[in-house]
Amino acid sequence: MTDLVNAKRREFLVNSTSAAAALVVGSALVGCGSGDEPFPIPPAFTYGVASGDPLNDRVILWTYAKAPGSVRSVPLVWQVALDQNFTSIVSSGTVEATEANGFTAKVDATGLVAGASYFYRFQGPRDTVSPVGKTRTLPAASVASLKFAVFSCSLYSEGFFNAYDDALKTDAQYALHLGDYIYEYGAGPTQYGNTDAVSLGRVVSPANDIVSLSDYRARYALYRSDANVRALHAAMPWITIWDDHEFANNAYVNGAENHKPATQGDWTTRKNIAAKVYHEWMPIRTDTSNPLKIYRSFDFGSLFSLHMLDTRIEGRDQQYDNFGDADGGFGRYIAGITPSASSGVLPDASRRMMSATQQSWLASQMSASKATWQVLGNQDIMGKMWIPVSVTQNFSTGNAAGFAAATQAYLTAKATRAAAGVAALTPAQVALLDASKNPRLPYNLDSWDGYPADRERVLQSVKALNKKLVVLSGDSHDGWFANLTTLGGEKVGVEFAGTSVTSTGFESVGLGTVGSALDGSALVPQLGNAAIGAGLGLIDDLAYANSSERGYLLMTVTANDVKGEYVYMSTVKSTTYTRRIGRTITVDVNGKTMFA
Repeated sequence: MTDLVNAKRREFLVNSTSAAAALVVGSALVGCGSGDEPFPIPPAFTYGVASGDPLNDRVILWTYAKAPGSVRSVPLVWQVALDQNFTSIVSSGTVEATEANGFTAKVDATGLVAGASYFYRFQGPRDTVSPVGKTRTLPAASVASLKFAVFSCSLYSEGFFNAYDDALKTDAQYALHLGDYIYEYGAGPTQYGNTDAVSLGRVVSPANDIVSLSDYRARYALYRSDANVRALHAAMPWITIWDDHEFANNAYVNGAENHKPATQGDWTTRKNIAAKVYHEWMPIRTDTSNPLKIYRSFDFGSLFSLHMLDTRIEGRDQQYDNFGDADGGFGRYIAGITPSASSGVLPDASRRMMSATQQSWLASQMSASKATWQVLGNQDIMGKMWIPVSVTQNFSTGNAAGFAAATQAYLTAKATRAAAGVAALTPAQVALLDASKNPRLPYNLDSWDGYPADRERVLQSVKALNKKLVVLSGDSHDGWFANLTTLGGEKVGVEFAGTSVTSTGFESVGLGTVGSALDGSALVPQLGNAAIGAGLGLIDDLAYANSSERGYLLMTVTANDVKGEYVYMSTVKSTTYTRRIGRTITVDVNGKTMFA
């Protein structure tokens, strides 16, 4: 990456296409005409460069530039070239890093060619130059294969961003981040993720939960101070969406679990501040008329259309488990999914994970797409993570022995049915597998499981359009692969959900080994490899789970299949690490799934 971060200083007007262009560029970098030097100390590109939201003919370029001790706007020239020596400049222009935008600067670099790689940089007053970044446009329609890395949940205080570093060593062409790029929590030793922060040198600043404009800006600056973050941003274009922690934990339209109006002020004010700073620091194409609208689509040739959703801020109703119920909201949830005796209507039917406007937009985008695959970039787990009550009732009461025994009994019943048929089941096992006698309930009402009617609307829309659906999800901190089924049990698509970059998963509550029970791979000793991906675990639709490791997803898409490699880091507590592929899952165009 040396060539991407240590560009030599060169003349500003190299390869200018006309005298007029030279005049514009030159005037942007001189003083104000008073004879005084406006920048006695040269501006610094402290946080590197980034690119994102590529289209066929353009890409967003980003940087930060500020002169120490000054609040003057910093005039910049941006350049895009075919080579890292900038002898073949194909696009250029001017932009300012202003105090109003926290000294960040973004431009939409146009006039590019589909499927091409480019180098870019920014130049500032007093002969300053940014690191050089590498980017690429979206591919032409004829592209045969594409590879991209998928990330979520990067908690600075929990450990080192080794996943970003590892992705640099792959042949990924794009990066997707599905939210929780930052976390809002303060530095208190009892707050989430801070156990090892002091020993690792990863204590966050500001020390408080971030609320104000300066707080949010300072937190993004802290994250961008990480060398691995800067390197991956400079290496490839990113396509991002936010989740809750860019705002506050378990956020929804009108509030958040981790927002206290009495001490933290008005939620709408905080939400708008958080959105403003997100757009300042991320290489995202901003809708200036509505910065809270970030759902958008990208067409990767004829291979796939990527639809980046907002299931967090744009239209989400308050979660069932955010009301302070003694049972965590499950009483409200069950009432919501119980049909009215008179009308048969579900009380849950009107609750939204995203607005009707966004759902209509999504259906329209998928309908118009000619690509082989429809890929949704989505914050939260969409699959039905329903666990039998016989198991969850023991867990909820803290009965570890009972939880283990109930899990074993349920898995044994499934294994017996798979190996010898229903006739081999005992009456007790028949009852265990009967959902009417042993109901399945979700474990996380902040995910799509807390909005079942809204999820059904999305899946029925995909079914009606007869599209090949792949959902990419974050938020959970664990690795998952699931079949996406309607409430009637019909498979509509698949979901690859990546583990976190650093945030702890089930292992933090003593459930680091539960993954094999959830996906049924615990039955391999009895059933062999036939147990892998067969839906024989506690969760019927789940084919793979990893509940203890951190990392990212590496996705490869062709016209024939979509392949997901679950890449895990040996540790996030040291910058010395190794990597392993935990599972490779391939879904072909006919819907067949293969596990390796």
